[in-house]
Amino acid sequence: MPRQNILTGSPWEDKMGYCRAVRIGNIVEVSGTVAIVDGEIVKADDAYAQTNNIIERISKVLEEAGVSLKDVVRTRIFTTDITKFDDIAKAHGAYFGEIKPTTGIYEISKLVSPDYLVEIEFTAVVEQ
Repeated sequence: MPRQNILTGSPWEDKMGYCRAVRIGNIVEVSGTVAIVDGEIVKADDAYAQTNNIIERISKVLEEAGVSLKDVVRTRIFTTDITKFDDIAKAHGAYFGEIKPTTGIYEISKLVSPDYLVEIEFTAVVEQ
């Protein structure tokens, strides 16, 4: 099966040797993604805005792979502060309330920057 690598231009892609997403056949796996924290719309202390930013950005990545959020069958959510669960769930539910992929949310000690509260991985499967 052909492999489609989707790159976003992030400096981490070359530094770590990975891509944002890989599609092989009808499966798309999306790397762990954090928000673009800008200090205005997406703040370091705003888990809702970070989750929303991540899902909006990944929606575009999925489109490039020929799928959409409706094809997502699993999300894995990592947070450095599980007390932000309600904010994370609200943003996730706004996109996935009808789709209902499987998911897990895990509190971890750190992400690559203290500005990040949330990182999400996605798996999508599309009918061929």
